[in-house]
Amino acid sequence: MAIPPGQIDQAVGQLDSLAADLMARSGIPGMAVAVVKEGRTVYAKGFGIRKAGQPDLVDADTVFQIASLSKSLTGTVVAKQVGAGAVSWATPVVKHLPWFTLRDPWVGAHVTVGDLLSHRSGLPDHAGDALEDLGYKERQVLERLRLLPLAPFRVTYAYTNFGFTAAASAVAAAAGKDWPTLAEQVLYKPLGMNATSSRFADFEQRVNRAVGHIRVGGTYQAKYQRRPDEQSPAGGVSSSARDLARWMALILQSGTFEGREIVAATALLPAITAQTISGHSFAPDARPGFYGFGFGVGISPSGRTEIKHSGAFAMGAGTTFTLLPSAGVGIVVLTNAAPTGAAEALAADFTDLVQFGKIERDWFAAYGRLMVPLTAPSGTLVGAARPANPAPAAALSDYVGSYASDYYGSAEIVLRDGVLRLKLGPAAAVDYPLAHWSGNAFTFHPSSENQTDGSISLATFDGFGAAGARILTLEYLDEHGLGAFVRD
Repeated sequence: MAIPPGQIDQAVGQLDSLAADLMARSGIPGMAVAVVKEGRTVYAKGFGIRKAGQPDLVDADTVFQIASLSKSLTGTVVAKQVGAGAVSWATPVVKHLPWFTLRDPWVGAHVTVGDLLSHRSGLPDHAGDALEDLGYKERQVLERLRLLPLAPFRVTYAYTNFGFTAAASAVAAAAGKDWPTLAEQVLYKPLGMNATSSRFADFEQRVNRAVGHIRVGGTYQAKYQRRPDEQSPAGGVSSSARDLARWMALILQSGTFEGREIVAATALLPAITAQTISGHSFAPDARPGFYGFGFGVGISPSGRTEIKHSGAFAMGAGTTFTLLPSAGVGIVVLTNAAPTGAAEALAADFTDLVQFGKIERDWFAAYGRLMVPLTAPSGTLVGAARPANPAPAAALSDYVGSYASDYYGSAEIVLRDGVLRLKLGPAAAVDYPLAHWSGNAFTFHPSSENQTDGSISLATFDGFGAAGARILTLEYLDEHGLGAFVRD
């Protein structure tokens, strides 16, 4: 569908009111928006505040944690290295990370940078995220991915932060650098993205930064701080709308910015085009979704290719960008609140106006429904009433001891002031009190990026002998049948 002259400019002219409306409907504290057209930033503005209860305003230079939008920047960095001949999309990860493998040794030996950047390795959805929540470092997580079950290789799409991180780490190793340094040297500095970093410490030191918020009751509060360094290539970038506009211009101009080639066009093209099916058509007349190397790829109702990616932290970030290469236009939207759909809705409103001259549907209502599961409490007992007449527990001393899992490491049950406590992670820093449910089952409330407020998990003891319980199963860690810890 042709875009009439002036229609893109008219769409840009409506962004102030559209953003204000979505801020009011969603209640989110702050938002920043930028638009690129024909290689130039034609709109860059902030709305709202950086932190609830404080007067500092968001502007186009406010730095946000961009969560999984980081993956598209990572895909760009890798494309730069591919163009330079340092690696290829088909380079086996084990070539530069010789200690890395997967459950099937053949797959571990053959999985490539491109396989992991397009989520087609066979690793399960969000593999390794729970280990990060427990306090494991990047390499510790990557080494334990070998214990996870695998779906068919190069057949199944499953979104993984740490599989993605493994690929980027291999590229960094090939360059003899750590990932944040490589990204800074080959992309951020050449583009003049001076507010952008792949290190959390840099974000934390910015004066003009937006703090993440979650909804508590009817208001947004800055309750948690996400520290994503262990999966930096997948979700650890912080940036501003103005900086990201420069990067969008680079992508829309096939690797060139202000007349300079930053990334070879032939190397960038595979990253921003379909490599795997990320969402199969649910009906004969439905369009599938695709994924490149760090970029989502789709076809809009107008028949135009869209390149996009969203990012979300349940602890307080919702971000997105959408590019329409055939129109030479792109938009990025950053918010400092757990995902509500507001960022995606504004991008969709804008691209509707660009392509059709009108907004086709209530995108906030549509995206809002999709976002609900991202912040919903988890656990089979959420909302359940405690048993009125629970079966009695064993003596509390029968549960005390050290339990271990090859994948999750140690679980320590201690008795303190008459209360059982569960201690998890490499430094036993994750510490939850247990409450009796019934019999040998107890409950606790896990709290992390992947277990939002209100989540509840069972801790069930079994295999009793003279020394007490032998097996401890933690429901919230048992998704892949790995949640059983055996007493040492």
